[in-house]
Amino acid sequence: MTVVEALPRILPVEDEEISGLAHKQLAKQGMEIHVAATVASLVKGDGTVTATIQSQSRSQSQSQSGDGEAKTAVFDRVILAVGIVGNVEGLGLEGTKVQLDRTHIVTNEWTETGEPGVYAIGDVAGAPWLAHKATHEGVLCAERIAGTPGLHPMKRERIPGCTYCRPQIASVGLTEAAAKAQGRELRVGRFPFVGNGKAIALGESEGLVKTIFDAKTGELLGAHMIGAEVTELVQGFVIAMNLETTEAELMETIFPHPTLSEMMHESTLEAFGRAIHI
Repeated sequence: MTVVEALPRILPVEDEEISGLAHKQLAKQGMEIHVAATVASLVKGDGTVTATIQSQSRSQSQSQSGDGEAKTAVFDRVILAVGIVGNVEGLGLEGTKVQLDRTHIVTNEWTETGEPGVYAIGDVAGAPWLAHKATHEGVLCAERIAGTPGLHPMKRERIPGCTYCRPQIASVGLTEAAAKAQGRELRVGRFPFVGNGKAIALGESEGLVKTIFDAKTGELLGAHMIGAEVTELVQGFVIAMNLETTEAELMETIFPHPTLSEMMHESTLEAFGRAIHI
């Protein structure tokens, strides 16, 4: 399998450290990965497709694969994933106060558009394009219209993202780079799968749990993971963020042993120099 990514790294929305680990592990499995590259042409043959992969020059990209050369290879199939556009034509939005941003309907934290009484949910309401985000929006929208008391607005930064490859990847909140860009002082914790007994017993010792905290307040800003079953583990951090949990509560929480979830605890401890098993 060959993957061609136009940006300088795969999984560009993920934390850069997690992206780098994913690249290494996928390449170890035999996957050929080209970053900072594009597919210049496709020629269909008899049951095959010939693709010309064009890498950016080194002056255009800092990527190691950016050599400015073109490579031709023959494949059985080619799958293109180039994003989506909102299906907003013919909805009668013209002349209303509904705003569009690159074909997607702009909404606030209550799924409301700029036109009173008009709501939008799901993919047409913009990123992240995830089923669980759309489901939550649908429930919130219906309850908002019904006037249900005690509703909480949707906070996009607390929507978890999961990538179901092997190794699995999951995240919620700010990446380390995004948190630094906000001028925050950070505490960053890392705990490797190889330090966890359950991961070793499962034969899944490659992976990492990374947590990002505000150094001054202890606020959990983000969590980023790669490894076995991290798409299940991430919800613990999502709940913690919604409860506005700090490192203090996470440190005092008892995690069952032996479980993969212990790495969530250890990563928090490591951020504050208190890790036990590394």
